[in-house]
Amino acid sequence: MNDAVRFRWLLVPTILWILLLAYFLANVEIQIEGAAGWAANLPTWRIAPNWLLDIFWGGRPMTGYHAWMFPSIALFLHFPLVFFWRWSWRLEARLLACILMFWIAEDFFWFALNPAFGLARFSPANIPWHVHWWAGAPTDYWVFLGIAAALFGLSCSKRRSNQASRLLDRSE
Repeated sequence: MNDAVRFRWLLVPTILWILLLAYFLANVEIQIEGAAGWAANLPTWRIAPNWLLDIFWGGRPMTGYHAWMFPSIALFLHFPLVFFWRWSWRLEARLLACILMFWIAEDFFWFALNPAFGLARFSPANIPWHVHWWAGAPTDYWVFLGIAAALFGLSCSKRRSNQASRLLDRSE
């Protein structure tokens, strides 16, 4: 199997691993937040409403909890690139896609697994912090999923960097 094909096949276990990580963090957040989503009952600062939050944050308030949680996950997921001292645009595209997919899955798992919600209550009427919905899900899910798919596609493109090739060669 050549390197390009192997790198594409690594996408499957990568996605499964990201889903597993999202599942675990969703369960942790259920223990932290309970039924009060978007850190509603947590002792944290909150900024809302703000027109910039409408544009960049989907109309949700910015909380101290989320201001620290989002970059923490991005830093955790970047750790393999730092640990192996390997970086390329292709690896970064895959990693950014993983971050987007992680947050979609983690958010959905939070609702699906939370005893206060479940799939039956996954709707705009029950989830006021997701302001914009389309086709039965928050619009963020669709936007992030589209961007993640494009980034995964870029990460699987035939043109590869030398760093990605060396990383693949070391996995043999």
